[in-house]
Amino acid sequence: MKLKRRRRHGIADSSASSDIAFLLIIYFLVIAGFTVNKGFLLGLPAKESTRIVKPQNVIRFRLDKDGTLWYKDAPLDFSGAEQELRGLFGEEPDQSDMVVSLSIASQAPWQSVVSFVELLQAKIGIQSFSFKMDESG
Repeated sequence: MKLKRRRRHGIADSSASSDIAFLLIIYFLVIAGFTVNKGFLLGLPAKESTRIVKPQNVIRFRLDKDGTLWYKDAPLDFSGAEQELRGLFGEEPDQSDMVVSLSIASQAPWQSVVSFVELLQAKIGIQSFSFKMDESG
């Protein structure tokens, strides 16, 4: 009894795989256009501008490794910080010569930093602030 052997055929038409590759490239290009990076738009000062800030006009906050906000060596929640800042800056925070400084522990949760910046910019309207990473924690 003689068995028929099947012949192996390679891919005869490679246009199908090239069509799929082309469609995938188009798909990823279109999807890349939909990615929106949301972040904070910070207005940085011009290179030539000089601003002198007096030490007594710097309001210092500290964010520890647990995400606790400290002001004048006392823990403070974000609503308390908002009340304190509104009292210090007054009605027109953009016209004030005061600056908010935040010292951030290296292990601090970044959501706390983002929440603090949102408090400054969106809720109060403060644009003059600075950050400092505190490696000691």
